[in-house]
Amino acid sequence: MTTTGAPPRTARSVGTAPRNRVGWTWILLSSLAIAVYAVSPYLTTPLHELAGDKVGLAAAYEGKPAWVHAVFYAHVGAGGIALVLAPVQFWAGLRDRFRVVHRAVGRLYLVAVLVAGVAALTLAPVNSAGMVGFFGFGTLAILWVGTGWRGYHAIRGGDVPSHQAWMIRNVALTYAAVTLRLWTGLLMGLQSPWISSGADADAAFANAYAAVPFLCFLPNLVVAEWLVRRRRLPSFRLVSPA
Repeated sequence: MTTTGAPPRTARSVGTAPRNRVGWTWILLSSLAIAVYAVSPYLTTPLHELAGDKVGLAAAYEGKPAWVHAVFYAHVGAGGIALVLAPVQFWAGLRDRFRVVHRAVGRLYLVAVLVAGVAALTLAPVNSAGMVGFFGFGTLAILWVGTGWRGYHAIRGGDVPSHQAWMIRNVALTYAAVTLRLWTGLLMGLQSPWISSGADADAAFANAYAAVPFLCFLPNLVVAEWLVRRRRLPSFRLVSPA
């Protein structure tokens, strides 16, 4: 696999078109919404109370050992920080006019990705989606940390186009926190005609959640690669051009 592409546009040209602003605004608002909805309960309420109220994945982790709780909270907290900061890094005005702030926020974002990604990889063997979750969420964690490292390595070497390409891919993986919940809701909705009781609802959620470990991030990566090529940034090809 090699990285190829036409001469890239400058960093200033990326993310300035009106349609890109609309997309950025959607990503910003949806990321903030999920950060508040999915993270804030764990910061304000004990895990056993959340488990009793069937909030999120609290019930799946409440009975686990203390070290699992610690890793779970590290993943939730750092993942929430990464989700909030990710859209900020694509704010063209901040990136172009306040480079020092952009770099500082970028470092904090990458540290959050590292912590949340390592925590996610640690949790993969005890996830609530079984072997599909182990491979799906485990792959997501490895790609999340790996693309973040490649983005950091590229900018340290002064390769701005490659940095932009890797960070687009990385943020697409961060955004899996949003798409996971969108896909779960959609799959639950598709099963709604057959849901008639609480037990049926639990089974429908289990069915939906079993599909999302890969579904939450693979389409995101396809879109990310399309954006990379559309912006003429270095992209992946399976074979070298002749």
